[in-house]
Amino acid sequence: MNRKKLQKLTDTLAKNCKHLFRGFDKDNDGCVNVLEWIHGLSVFLRGSLEEKMKYCFEVFDLNGDGFISKEEMFHMLKNSLLKQPSEEDPDEGIKDLVEITLKKMDHDHDGKLSFADYELAVREETLLLEAFGPCLPDPKSQMEFEAQVFKDPNEFNDM
Repeated sequence: MNRKKLQKLTDTLAKNCKHLFRGFDKDNDGCVNVLEWIHGLSVFLRGSLEEKMKYCFEVFDLNGDGFISKEEMFHMLKNSLLKQPSEEDPDEGIKDLVEITLKKMDHDHDGKLSFADYELAVREETLLLEAFGPCLPDPKSQMEFEAQVFKDPNEFNDM
């Protein structure tokens, strides 16, 4: 498989996943090695709820401190929500959404989400897995990726 075809496959899988690289690059060295790539694809395509929760939490924890802060929530929601023309300041609506989210997900009431808070909230309501924006492939993209990759295994011999 040539570079162009592999890039197209990756684009198909990750078209809604803006933070794919950060989620795959586990050692934060600025490169995704083969093991990180395989592990990332494994989570994307066949991951358990636990694996997907860990992956999404790491993507949402923008500064890597082990918590999702109000500022991180605001940043991610601002970048993932559609902007609507209105008289109201859109940032105020996002700040309100952050406060609502904290009330729902911050079980220890410390003003930020730990993995334990996030995990408990997602287990109660799985729709919260991607509460701060898409970071996993949608089912259609996943099926397109798998159909292309598993169509002709001999095609990978050209890599």
